[in-house]
Amino acid sequence: MIHVLIADNQELVRQSLQTVLNLEQDIQVIDTVENSSDILRAVQKRNPNILLIDICMLESDDFACLQTLQENYPDIKVIILTTSDDPKYIFNTIKYGAKGYLLKEISTEELTNAIRRVHQGGAMIHGMIASKMVTMFSRMTQSNHTIQADTRHVTNLKQTEWQIIALLEHGLSNKEIASELNLSEGTVRNSLSDILKKLNLRDRTQLAIWAVQIGTLNRIFKTKE
Repeated sequence: MIHVLIADNQELVRQSLQTVLNLEQDIQVIDTVENSSDILRAVQKRNPNILLIDICMLESDDFACLQTLQENYPDIKVIILTTSDDPKYIFNTIKYGAKGYLLKEISTEELTNAIRRVHQGGAMIHGMIASKMVTMFSRMTQSNHTIQADTRHVTNLKQTEWQIIALLEHGLSNKEIASELNLSEGTVRNSLSDILKKLNLRDRTQLAIWAVQIGTLNRIFKTKE
């Protein structure tokens, strides 16, 4: 069972989401909160698998709540469900570990599929948001706002590790990567841990952004030559 905590400042939205999600056999809404100050208390008390949050309800722009969640509750997957496509929100929520960014215009089926995918270790980004992200990443590569990896060990990355990075960049879960490369999930998980240590990156989100910056597919092609 996937346990979901909903954080939204609109009562109607909270009730509607709770109703539709509880119709799913494998999803259960275990609590709802209406303000950001209640999120951490609810997380500590209820220990959800998924936090479904409207980013617009955060009381400040420093995203301290998401940062605290990432640092203290790394197993809880955060999905943003909002009306905002503000690049500032998109960048900062992904920076602080969100695994999904969806707009409220999506269907119930799209939402439940996103919850399942993120719960399994994948990521889900709304199509419109993905387009904005491509633009953002393009600008990032021409500025100083990039993910800085420890490049001393880049040449030591194995071919399989580059393939894992490329599949991660496209949002695949550990299970999906394992299936694509005919590996066990344990091998993929251990390889990701090794990659993060080699590059001195914090998490798979930073790794995915770094992969976009350097052009992973080009790197894979070159290693085959």
